[in-house]
Amino acid sequence: QVHLVESGGGLVQAGGSLRLSCAASGFTFSTYVMGWFRQRPGQERDLVARISRRGIATFYSDFVKGRFTISRDNAKNMTYLQMHSLQPGDTAFYYCAADRSDGSHWTTTANVELWGQGTLVTVSS
Repeated sequence: QVHLVESGGGLVQAGGSLRLSCAASGFTFSTYVMGWFRQRPGQERDLVARISRRGIATFYSDFVKGRFTISRDNAKNMTYLQMHSLQPGDTAFYYCAADRSDGSHWTTTANVELWGQGTLVTVSS
């Protein structure tokens, strides 16, 4: 059975940092592109970052460039999102996602195959 389980969310003050983790199971992790999306209150789910199968290539949305870093450990079936300089506008549910395709495939949320249940990040001012 396929599972993506996020952890590491919580409450942090503006300017602080958090590290999200995503534990994957039930599929061949190294053959999947991994990513993180977020959904802010009342808004659509947006791509935050994604990382290629071997972790060589990454993509970041403009609103997190220079502040967030995505990484993966294929030996442990884990994906991470290190977040720095958090602001209240980063408050959202953060979702781990996986798909066998890369690139523009990820521009449409409905295309992405696998999803976690989400973890809430709240940034206070």
